[in-house]
Amino acid sequence: MGETLIKIEDLSKVFFSHKAEIRAVDHVSFTIRKGETVGIVGESGCGKTTLGRCIVCAHKATEGKVLYQAADGTEYDLQTVDKKTMKSIRKEVQMIFQDPFSSLDPRMTVYDILSEPLRANFKLPAKELEEKVKSIAQKVGLNPSYLKRYPHAFSGGQRQRIGIARALVLLPRLIVCDEAVSALDVSVQAQVINLLKDLQREMDLTYLFISHDLSVVEHISDKVGVMYLGQMVEYAPSDMLFCRPLHPYTEALLSAAPVADPDIKQERIPLEGEIPNPADAPEGCYFHTRCRYCEEKCRTEAVKMQELEKGHFVACHRAAQLKLSGIKQYERKQCSTAETDG
Repeated sequence: MGETLIKIEDLSKVFFSHKAEIRAVDHVSFTIRKGETVGIVGESGCGKTTLGRCIVCAHKATEGKVLYQAADGTEYDLQTVDKKTMKSIRKEVQMIFQDPFSSLDPRMTVYDILSEPLRANFKLPAKELEEKVKSIAQKVGLNPSYLKRYPHAFSGGQRQRIGIARALVLLPRLIVCDEAVSALDVSVQAQVINLLKDLQREMDLTYLFISHDLSVVEHISDKVGVMYLGQMVEYAPSDMLFCRPLHPYTEALLSAAPVADPDIKQERIPLEGEIPNPADAPEGCYFHTRCRYCEEKCRTEAVKMQELEKGHFVACHRAAQLKLSGIKQYERKQCSTAETDG
C-alpha cells in the first residue's frame, strides 16, 4: 500500500438534545493508506455511518481531526478548512450512500444525476460533458442508452451502480461506502462488490467500507475496524482479525458469521442483554455489561486502545490474557500455512 492518505485523530461527534448528549462517535483514531480498503463493522447504532459522514464533512465533528493528504501533497484538516478549500477537496473525497432508492432524485434523469457533479465543479462544453457521463456509465456496467431514463425505471442493483457512477465521475481518490450493498439481493451484492474491487484496481481508489455484514467485509477489506457504542474497540489487518480476535465483542460477532464450509461447525457466542443507552454510557469499559470475561477492573476503569501485536490494536483490559476464537476456516488456513512454512 502507498503512503497515508487520511488519518483520523481522536474524532468525536456528540449530538445535543434538550434531554441528553449522545456521543455517537467517541474518540476514534485510525489511518487509511492509499490504495487500501478499510472495513468498519458493528451493530446498528454503533456510530459507523456517523463516522463516515464526519470524514466526508457531511457532519461537523465535535472534537478531533481528519487529516487528509490531497493530490498535490498538501495536508489538510478537513474539520477546519474554509469552504473554498473544501470545495476543491470535495472532488477527491466522495460517498456512496446506503439506500439506492432514496439517494437518487426521482425527478432527475440518470444523465442529469451523473452530470450534476461535473457541472458544479467544471465548465465543460456539452459534448465533453456527455462523453464523460457516458464513459463513467460504461465503467459501472450501465448501458449509455439508459441515461435519459429516471431512477424508478431501474432495479436496486442498477440504482446502486448509478450511485457508484455519481461518486466516481469526479475521479476521486477516497470513497466512503456507507452500507453500499446492504439493500441489495445477495447475487447483486456480489456483482457490486466485484465491481468496486475492479474499479479500485483500475482507478487507484481508496475505500472506507462501512457494513454490518462480516462476510462482505471479509471479502473486500485489507484492514477492519470494529466499533461498539461509538468507540473503536479493535483494529487490525483483515486476516489477523478474523483468525485471532483480541476483543470479546469481535469474537461474538465472528461466531455469528456464516461459514461456507459444511465441515466447519462454528460455536455461537450469544451476547446477553441490550446495547447500553449511548446517552448514558456505562462506566469503565462500555462492553462490560455484556461481556462474559468481565472483571471488576472492567466495570470501573476506562480502557484505551493498545497495540498488542504489530498492526493489531485493541481496547480491552484483558486482551493479553484471553485466548479468543476466530473463524475456524481462518484458523485452519493459518495452521496449514504454519505447517508448510515449518
